[in-house]
Amino acid sequence: MTLKDNVNAINEMSNKGFERLNRLGELHLSVWERLASRQMEAVNLMLEQGARQMRLVSEAKGYSELVRGQMELAKETGERLMAETKTNIALAGEVRDQYRTWFQSGVTEFTAELRKGATAA
Repeated sequence: MTLKDNVNAINEMSNKGFERLNRLGELHLSVWERLASRQMEAVNLMLEQGARQMRLVSEAKGYSELVRGQMELAKETGERLMAETKTNIALAGEVRDQYRTWFQSGVTEFTAELRKGATAA
């Protein structure tokens, strides 16, 4: 290989490396947005349940009605939190798969570049 070929190969590998890093950055951003959205869902759930708790305390006609309402509220909150947890676990699996795909594609591309360079040499 000539010096020009070496410089071109280095430039090509650098450009492809930057492309891979850009894809990683886009993946990070996408994951962050999805996780932030899930976090906001959890915060909204807690705020909503807090408001319902305050309404229940102020509107209950007696102790038994208050306790019954709190039990129902606790049950509903637990069920919704369980659903949120299942959704978040599924999201974590999706994110894992996306990172694995990014990594495997990068390794495949890099290996192909190395083979191409070795063949040219």
